Amino acid sequence: MRKVLALLLSVVMTLTLLVSSAWADEPKPLDGKTVILHTNDVHGSIELYAKVAAMKDDYKAQGAQVILADAGDYSQGTVYVSVNKGKDAVTMMNAAGYDVATIGNHEFDYGYAQLKSNLDSAVFKVVCANVLQDGSPVFDAYTMINKGGVQVAFVGLETPEAQTKANPALIQGLTFLAGDEMYAAVQTQVDAARTAGADIVIVLTHLGVDSSSEPNTSYDLYKKVNGIDFIIDGHSHTVMTKGPEGEPIQSTGTALNNIGVITIDNATKKIESNELIPIWHTEEVDGTNVTVYDYTKSDETVANAAKAIIDPIDADYDQKFAESAVDLNGAKAPGNRTEETNLGDLITDAMMWAIKTKAPGVDMNNAVAITNGGGIRAAIAKGDITKKDVNTVLPFGNTLAVVYVKGSELLEALEVSTYCTPKSLGGFPQFAGMEVELNTACEYDANDTTYPGSTYFGPKSINRITIKTVNGKAFDKDATYAVITNNFLAAGGDTYYAFAAAQTQFDTGLPLDEILMEYITVELNGVVTDKYAAPQGRLTIVNNPPVPGQPGSPATGDTGVVIYMGLAILALTGGAFVARKKEWF
Repeated sequence: MRKVLALLLSVVMTLTLLVSSAWADEPKPLDGKTVILHTNDVHGSIELYAKVAAMKDDYKAQGAQVILADAGDYSQGTVYVSVNKGKDAVTMMNAAGYDVATIGNHEFDYGYAQLKSNLDSAVFKVVCANVLQDGSPVFDAYTMINKGGVQVAFVGLETPEAQTKANPALIQGLTFLAGDEMYAAVQTQVDAARTAGADIVIVLTHLGVDSSSEPNTSYDLYKKVNGIDFIIDGHSHTVMTKGPEGEPIQSTGTALNNIGVITIDNATKKIESNELIPIWHTEEVDGTNVTVYDYTKSDETVANAAKAIIDPIDADYDQKFAESAVDLNGAKAPGNRTEETNLGDLITDAMMWAIKTKAPGVDMNNAVAITNGGGIRAAIAKGDITKKDVNTVLPFGNTLAVVYVKGSELLEALEVSTYCTPKSLGGFPQFAGMEVELNTACEYDANDTTYPGSTYFGPKSINRITIKTVNGKAFDKDATYAVITNNFLAAGGDTYYAFAAAQTQFDTGLPLDEILMEYITVELNGVVTDKYAAPQGRLTIVNNPPVPGQPGSPATGDTGVVIYMGLAILALTGGAFVARKKEWF
């Protein structure tokens, strides 16, 4: 009997092992696949990194080899990353398990030295081929990651716009390759990666696809460089899975609306598919926008790491200090980058007030205030206003500066900063102290070369902008004006080279966010009133046909337009115009 029982036990154990082995060998849906998960323009939404980590685990559980990549702009966007100058963004990317990232323009918001310090703690690889110091890339140009026997090369690329979208004073000594030089640098790295054995070459770019970024968009890059298998893109906050001509370019939007997925077959060593997985969207419930999560899983460890950053900041920044009777417009376009807004009016009024009360040496009769629409990052809703609200609107830590320019230089700054309106532009001016007219029907008369260290072309002539008054007085192009601005624009940020070239300027050291809070509490008695319910009419945008003989008008040879206008005027004047027609033609 004992022998029989032993034999039966042996058989049972053998069967158990066979069954367990069969279960263990059961194929998983993504066996033999490598999946690249990617993000871009997270902009401080650190609480959502827990979902990124959970999705990475999901794909691993399905049998995939996983690479996690980011295309830049993780260091700014909410108080949770700006309060420590981007350092906690790196902390959270480490926690989420990123493998590789490039840099966006906002990584330079706190200066190159701060960026290098932040990335010293990164456990992921940072790649960028076109930001140089002393002729060499400041980060490795590319890296190779082997997964499932597939060699995947990631070449990094920064937008050349970073040289003016970051404070030029904080990135001195760096060179940002653009155009043909940028294409050549990428081609060199793509070729080097192929020589080193890359099966797939992915360019991790922070270029975007906005027409205002041409010729430095990801579309331009794909046309100019050979050997690119795929582009993971950022910067323009575009949601796309391919380009208009089928270009293999994918971008997830912003703030982790989506996570990008690229699937590689390890056997063929080819990309077989790409897609975006929605993470969240908003729905209107009882008149209020509510966040709805499409992807519900979260990694508890990463969520706790985010909570450890968020909770102390909330305790400090969530305190109400004022209230608003109106909604203050924080939109980009249409909004602060295309037209005058009530929030732009409020901020520039605060700037004027601060200099008037704290810098008595400035002649306020000849003073104006200008800030860039791209520096206004969020709205303020009707109701309570907290320190967090203001810091989210103005997250860069900019200080107030005064730049002295001639009226002609002020015209130049406004002309170039509206050169593409009604298209969106970060340099679009929000201002106080002036009445200005912008005629978008007039062509921008661009110089043949860009400003030094810039991707922007200054104007040959002033065609689109007319300054009607300054503080109620007639504008004088030969007079000297005190321009109250932020230190970013004073250093030539965005389109404001004319300010950097000014011989006289000073920085007050007054933080712009604190100035806005003080203006609301002291000057407005803690309430943003109906005075700011709508823009106050400082900027008039017209689309009038150009007048012949005036700057921006049809050339003498543009006969069709001139004849058409001549006939119209002839009809209106009953022939009185005939005597002067030779002068016009």
